[in-house]
Amino acid sequence: MEKSKVYFTREITPESLVKIYEALGINLKGKVAVKLHSGEEGNQNYLRPEFAKAIVEKVNGTVVECNTAYDGARNTTDKHKKLMETHGWTKYFDVDIMDAEGPDKVLEISNGKVIKEDYVGKNIDNYDSMLVLSHFKGHPMGGYGGALKQLSIGVASSEGKAWIHTAGKTKDQTKLWNCVAEQNKFLEAMADSAKAVAEFFKGNIVYINVMCNMSVDCDCCAVAEDPCMKDIGILASLDPIAIDQACIDLVYNSKDPGRDHFVERVERQNGIHTIEAAADLEFGTRDYELINID
Repeated sequence: MEKSKVYFTREITPESLVKIYEALGINLKGKVAVKLHSGEEGNQNYLRPEFAKAIVEKVNGTVVECNTAYDGARNTTDKHKKLMETHGWTKYFDVDIMDAEGPDKVLEISNGKVIKEDYVGKNIDNYDSMLVLSHFKGHPMGGYGGALKQLSIGVASSEGKAWIHTAGKTKDQTKLWNCVAEQNKFLEAMADSAKAVAEFFKGNIVYINVMCNMSVDCDCCAVAEDPCMKDIGILASLDPIAIDQACIDLVYNSKDPGRDHFVERVERQNGIHTIEAAADLEFGTRDYELINID
């Protein structure tokens, strides 16, 4: 497989989001879903709507989200809609909680390592293209969060999230924490479900990772650690595996004093295994060319 192109800029501004998207040389067609993280109530690190405004307008996109499978301010549609309003998303954008109503859409996973089906909000059928806008940071369970997590856990419905976390044991959120899978199986289930969404939008999907506010905790944490590393930049690619690998490499090669703390979180959860498993599924490659557009 040829090396994938990953574009990079150190400038982290609304304008640079548009610039790096344009560097990809692709125009997302039709109705565009912009998958991002709305931010859990109390979280201080998530990307703000003012930052995303220029790129969402550039692609004429609809901001899409899905409900969570755990307690918090986003586990029901009513609460999630209220939080989207509180966080300012509805002020600027059309917002669609894709699993607001069932039944879920089932995406088949060819050659899945752990799961053979991915459960996503049925409203995914309303979109022709997707922009996956990810805040790259650590994660308490996945080790790190980037494009692959956004494709998998992020696009999964609340039942689909339970399915991934339990490696196909249950879709019942009330049983989730009693059935959590062995760590590598969970990571492989994330890779499986990421493949399903990537293939659903094949040829009409773009990935942008923003390396700022890099806490070891995810934006899903109501109480998250403050960032431990200085901001690094923005990356964009047509390959979700390559872009996550490039971000990981930038962290590992960093001289930042907080680098070791971040790496400890990634390695504690064996986060690299998600990338390894995704590469085995061959919907992208870990080999990339980093192209600086500054």
